Amino acid sequence: MSASTGLVNLNVAKFVILLFISAVLISCEAIGYYSQAAMGQLSIVSSREDIQHLLQRQDLPPELAAKFSQVMEVRQFAEQQLQLPIGQHYSTYVDVERDHVVWNVFAAPEFSVDPIDWCYPIAGCVSYRGYFSKQSALRYAERLQRKGYDVYTGGVDAYSTLGWFEDSVLSTVLSRTDYQLAGLIFHELVHQLVYVPGDTTFNESFATAVEREGVRRWLTSIDEVETVDAATLYYERQQQFVDLIAVYRLQFEALYQQEIPAESMRLQKSQLQQSLREAYEDLKQQWQGYAAYDGWFSLSLNNAQLSTVASYNELLPFFTSLLEQSAGDISMFYDEVKRIAELPEEERAQLLVSQY
Repeated sequence: MSASTGLVNLNVAKFVILLFISAVLISCEAIGYYSQAAMGQLSIVSSREDIQHLLQRQDLPPELAAKFSQVMEVRQFAEQQLQLPIGQHYSTYVDVERDHVVWNVFAAPEFSVDPIDWCYPIAGCVSYRGYFSKQSALRYAERLQRKGYDVYTGGVDAYSTLGWFEDSVLSTVLSRTDYQLAGLIFHELVHQLVYVPGDTTFNESFATAVEREGVRRWLTSIDEVETVDAATLYYERQQQFVDLIAVYRLQFEALYQQEIPAESMRLQKSQLQQSLREAYEDLKQQWQGYAAYDGWFSLSLNNAQLSTVASYNELLPFFTSLLEQSAGDISMFYDEVKRIAELPEEERAQLLVSQY
């Protein structure tokens, strides 16, 4: 039996396990959801092309060849300099032939900033439900809206399978700048190093911290000094965006705690949403017109949409500080993060609150 045949059989076995878990532990409705997820992942796996083989093709477009060569260099850097579990991850390419690979549905009560959680056998509880079909995501979002929830549906360009499968480079990410593509690879690999089921804030903040530090180190290693400055500016603006949303989420939370009629609360909610849009326009002026978030602010700014921002960055200052305390020793940093991740949930939460 060839190595490729063995890999296919292993992947099929994993799908069988996932579907078995679904059938035993979950309702009939959820079995349908897990089935579409399994079939979507199977489609990704069955469409993979080896990047090294692609690089040997004479008809490969130069822009693709440049991206693939960069990915190979980034993989090596991730393994050797960031000590990330690279394995065969990002050694293959998949053209998904659509704008996004997955669409995530988020929901929150009309008068609450706390999103609804969905719980899964492997990933634990997270604040979204992902679909490989945009129409399926929109149909589920409509069902939640009919129940009175604030709902937000957003396309996702990449995701981590947490080591269950060898993740591929997807066509949905190739339009990113070189450092953004490198950051994405670093970020997703981190989830395989440390992942606490059900703790999105911990997982994403940790991955974001490594992503930013990894990008800085990678650009420095290839003498891209000017690009380091560009990346720093990009992340600074990203953080300013996050900070703006965090400030307004507190204002929404304060509003929802008031004992006032629902109609009055809806009106004040709408006014806060408009105030947030105006604050963003002020921020854009500081950015000399940088408009990367215009599309995001053109949407409703409801509670579900606002909830998508904080979870990725809330503990970022903590992990950044922890890395500094490790004197830049990435191994020491990972060891401490692993120690914290293994603490009982309540003890871990108390530590993070006391340090942050």
